[in-house]
Amino acid sequence: MKKRILLFSTLIALLLLLTGCTEINEPITAESEGIWNSYFVYPLSWLITYFAELTNENYGLAIIIVTLIIRFAILPLMIKQTKSSKAMQAIQPELMELRNKYSSKDQKTQQKLQQETMALFQKHGVNPLAGCMPLLIQMPILIGFYHAIMRTEEISTHNFLWFDLGEADPYFILPLVAGATTFIQQKMMMAGTENLNPQMAMMLWIMPIMIIIFAITFPAALSLYWVVGNLFMIVQTYFIKGPELKAAAGKPAGGAKK
Repeated sequence: MKKRILLFSTLIALLLLLTGCTEINEPITAESEGIWNSYFVYPLSWLITYFAELTNENYGLAIIIVTLIIRFAILPLMIKQTKSSKAMQAIQPELMELRNKYSSKDQKTQQKLQQETMALFQKHGVNPLAGCMPLLIQMPILIGFYHAIMRTEEISTHNFLWFDLGEADPYFILPLVAGATTFIQQKMMMAGTENLNPQMAMMLWIMPIMIIIFAITFPAALSLYWVVGNLFMIVQTYFIKGPELKAAAGKPAGGAKK
């Protein structure tokens, strides 16, 4: 668990580093230099502009289209991550038994705990870090899309529905929807594991609050991206974890048998 928390903290630090770059205020163009700009940000910016031109300069619709394209592109990674999460969830009771058996904090006992934990992973063919690799691969893509939205000048000069894409939502509707959909998506992903992982249960509340705070101050274009991405993830999670979600709600798939 400590390793997971460390990894999560590293990812957050990476996110803050990349999103806080000085280039965030510099427009992205074909002449922008550097690997990050050339291979991540500009291609995504070009895609947004391309679909905006196809939809009569509708940059809001273009952001929705590109968001869906990206989500479909990384869907195999998300499925792999979900399967790894399910495998870890399945052996949680056995892990808890080992931790209770070797609850002493002395070095020899902890070494024995580590040995038996690794043996348990090998027995079930589980890699505790396998679920993190897809996330590491996705991060540059998703952060690059964030940069593309923030640094494509044309986006800030257009509106969509009731809001200007370059300004924060004046009615706070998008931030609240972004927070609510983040909560729902995480709740679905954690179905049945909240009691086993208190730290993850805490993140269930922290992440939506962070998203709302960011969305209130960031341009509405970014909030739109978050909402569409979350809705996609909710649908995706429903189809991947449908039986588990029903079981967690007290409705086993196929109906309860008496």
